[in-house]
Amino acid sequence: MKEKYKDYKKSSLIRVLDLFAGCGGLSLGFQNAGFNIVAAFDNWKPAIDVYQKNFNHQIFDYDLSNLSTNYQIFKEMRPEIIIGGPPCQDFSSAGKRDENLGRGDLSIVFSEIVTSVLPQWFLIENVDLFRKSNKYKEVRQILKSAGYGLSEIILDANLCGVPQKRKRFFCFGELQGTDESLEPYLKKRLAYKPMTIRDYLGKKLEIQYYYRHPRSYQRRGIFSIDEPSPTVRGVNRPIPKTYKKHPKDPVPVTEELRPLTTIERSYLQTFPETFIFEGTKTDLEQMIGNAVPVKLAEYVAQSILEYIKDNLNKSIITTEKTYVSELCLNKQIEQLYI
Repeated sequence: MKEKYKDYKKSSLIRVLDLFAGCGGLSLGFQNAGFNIVAAFDNWKPAIDVYQKNFNHQIFDYDLSNLSTNYQIFKEMRPEIIIGGPPCQDFSSAGKRDENLGRGDLSIVFSEIVTSVLPQWFLIENVDLFRKSNKYKEVRQILKSAGYGLSEIILDANLCGVPQKRKRFFCFGELQGTDESLEPYLKKRLAYKPMTIRDYLGKKLEIQYYYRHPRSYQRRGIFSIDEPSPTVRGVNRPIPKTYKKHPKDPVPVTEELRPLTTIERSYLQTFPETFIFEGTKTDLEQMIGNAVPVKLAEYVAQSILEYIKDNLNKSIITTEKTYVSELCLNKQIEQLYI
């Protein structure tokens, strides 16, 4: 047990498999926290190409919806934790909200891979509406039946080091673990106030206000860097000539007002400046909008790591106490026969 604890203290030895990895927001957050990403999987070439430019480990171009229950490749990688964010469009408030469209089934695939490989831990990420879906009820039942204790929580990214209003649902599972065990770790480091763009980027954008195209003109389209950005979506449109000032817009439309660039939007997703984005504007906007914010992933990963270390340490203490008790008992038995 002592040796195992020493191994886990070197957090890079915790082997991670990232499913539905996209361009790598979740992978980078876990890597930054000290985990060892052994491989990633996705099925969209533009995102795979970007991922390959930014990580040393391999990403496989794999159609996870067409595995025919053949999960051997995942077992051979011996992951100790499987992470992933199955495509969320079927549950997103920006989508059609129809979980029968088919992509929702990928969350079932994720749960079946986990229960086939049986890693010690897993983490699934999705939009907050996913938690109330029938599909998640099915996912949850699969995972509970396999013996996983579940910690379920909705986190707002702007309380986790991200300058963006973005609520996401996380389910963390531990084999033979206890329900809700991770929740205190996820909650105790939440910020007391939302992070603004200025808090995170300072004056880097060199603007005070910017345009973000609303889903409907009943919502405002102009925002200040002194507030968190709205959720970064997979589309980024210019200001239409017909746009009229919304009552909640802080300033009117002027010649200086502009939407954020693709790379600026990646900063709001907390990708570092060194992260390489190459591809068409349409593809890049989509993969950036779909990504898990890096700092949000890092926040969750650090909480998981702290939880793992604390529980291994408790196990060591319990084991040592048991060992001492057995020694004392043996000595007492020896005295009886002297």
